[in-house]
Amino acid sequence: MKTVRDKDIKESRKALIKRARRVVIKVGSGVLTGKDGLNRKIIRDLASDMCALRKKSIEVILVSSGAISSGLSKIGLTKRPDSISGKQAVAAVGQASLIMAWEKVFERHGQKVAQILITRDDFNHRGRYLNARNTIFTLLAWKIVPIINENDTVVVDEIKFGDNDNLSAMVTSLVDAQFLVSLTDLEGLYDMDPRVHEDAHLIPVVDKVSREIFRFAGSIPGFLGTGGMRSKIRAAQKASLGGVPTVIANGTKPGIIRDIFRGEEVGTFFLPQDVTLCSRKRWIAFTKAPKGGIVIDPGAERAIVHGGKSLLPSGIKDVRGAFGLGDSVVLLSQEGQELAVGMANYDAGELRKIMGLKTSEIEKALGYKHDDEVIHRDNLVLGSSFEEGGIACR
Repeated sequence: MKTVRDKDIKESRKALIKRARRVVIKVGSGVLTGKDGLNRKIIRDLASDMCALRKKSIEVILVSSGAISSGLSKIGLTKRPDSISGKQAVAAVGQASLIMAWEKVFERHGQKVAQILITRDDFNHRGRYLNARNTIFTLLAWKIVPIINENDTVVVDEIKFGDNDNLSAMVTSLVDAQFLVSLTDLEGLYDMDPRVHEDAHLIPVVDKVSREIFRFAGSIPGFLGTGGMRSKIRAAQKASLGGVPTVIANGTKPGIIRDIFRGEEVGTFFLPQDVTLCSRKRWIAFTKAPKGGIVIDPGAERAIVHGGKSLLPSGIKDVRGAFGLGDSVVLLSQEGQELAVGMANYDAGELRKIMGLKTSEIEKALGYKHDDEVIHRDNLVLGSSFEEGGIACR
């Protein structure tokens, strides 16, 4: 029996989708590739749907997985190489096939595309972040569909996004999109893995990502791609904190994008949060990879968490890692709890010399002073540690 709340959510879903004029559509490896390589029929269907959106003046940014899976098939390998150079070589082979496949199907509709290969390091550097943003905006102004993938041929662990789910959330923030669509080979988020449990139930709507939601996701692994359902939930959570709704749906289903944009109840719909982070704080919290940690005393913890204050050197008990001025660092309690993430005004070596000192003593200790604050409150994002690890901001 439908309740009043069910009706409100359905109407809210349609309204949120209707207002979206710029969308990010992420398509996973499990959708695009099979045992014989790229599934060109699905690629044709998805491109047709995306071109239909373009005709409605909706800007589309495509985040496409599938390079490594495509490369494996093209070379004739049955599994991913163990070496980094082997994986990167496979990605180089597969990326060429992948972008050609997309270009051909979009051409049938008179739609031009552009390839953008990116690493997390491009997002960590504010100048390159803005350059990437401006390039994408220019392409959209020229009515060209940007096709984005991680640059697997050069990426190393230090600059990896982790998976394209994470990349899609970052791109959503980068371009100020109003909707994120994540297409996988499942109908959406289930309470159990439906490929194993016949009594698994689809979760149609998620108000807020909770520990329970992560527990559901943790039981549903990925196969061809690097990210399972858990990484898709994290991406939806990041988008939600930016005020952006997300839908996770089955990309192998014909017409799925059209169904989603008609407001049909397909997949799992994640509602945006009412209290959101500004774009700069989303960049600090989710885009810049933390390079180290700062342990603070209880007094500093209270001032930052409950008083909205900046971090001063007097509250620092320990400095961990090697980071530079402007790098992202995690603030830790003396018990090891992650409290916040922020941009440091001093490097790790400088902080080891001034930790525990008053602000008036900084210049004497260093011979100079950048700022009174180690991390200014405008560059701090409070958070809490979810069970999967890492800062999730509030």
